[in-house]
Amino acid sequence: MALNSNSKRVFRLAATYIVLIIFCVIAVYPILQVVTISLRPSDRLLSTSLEIIPENATFDNYVKLFTDQPFLLWLWNSILVSGVVTVTGVVLAAMTGYAFSRFHFIGKKFGLLSLLTTQMFPATMLLLPLYIMLIKLGLINTYFGVIIIYSATALPFTIWTMKGYYDTIPTSLEEAARIDGCNQFQAFYKIILPLAAPALVITALFSFMTAWAEYLVAAQILQDSKLWTLPLGLKSFESNMSTEWGLYGASSIIVTIPVVILFLALSKYLVSGLTLGSVKG
Repeated sequence: MALNSNSKRVFRLAATYIVLIIFCVIAVYPILQVVTISLRPSDRLLSTSLEIIPENATFDNYVKLFTDQPFLLWLWNSILVSGVVTVTGVVLAAMTGYAFSRFHFIGKKFGLLSLLTTQMFPATMLLLPLYIMLIKLGLINTYFGVIIIYSATALPFTIWTMKGYYDTIPTSLEEAARIDGCNQFQAFYKIILPLAAPALVITALFSFMTAWAEYLVAAQILQDSKLWTLPLGLKSFESNMSTEWGLYGASSIIVTIPVVILFLALSKYLVSGLTLGSVKG
């Protein structure tokens, strides 16, 4: 009986690992293909070889990317726009979510419902009215224009995320801080905000990714090639007659590096439950 039970446990464990390995291969294989394409000596998309490192592998595409293309300019533009959107999203979502969670005011339910309603419509439906608004404000072909749209797109989700996390933090922590002499803002900044680190990380990552990989809005707003972000720059490698697959692959690999670094740097804060044990029963 014990042997049978152990056999079932081993079988389930083996089946779990097999499924995980299969999904890992499915996820990693396209990345390896992109790496292979970026190392090929010519712009070949398809090859019968299954080698990850192709024959006559070269870094010419990476060198050309930084020497013959304005890639560094596109990279800086994307970092600037994404950084501002991330900071804006974290600051506004942290304060707005706290207000919706802790205070009662006229229009609170309507405000939350309005934020939720905006998530029901795809960004493409909002592009035309937002474009008209930016024209009237004179913000077409400016960083400020895309930053406004990206922030407005990310904030409804991030505000709800922060509001939901604040709801799980006991109000007794703020009451204790007020007794100790803190005002409302000090209680929020010194007590509640550090405990909301996991939600802040989700807010930062979502805001960053909203701006980092977005193409459609940037293509409509940023018409000057000097203002192009990375998605627009990568699109320029494609033409009607041919596509520079080597540059495409090399730039795609480099573009993922900041995202991976950001995720690894913030991954330790993704674990929830920081409030456990903070209130004595």
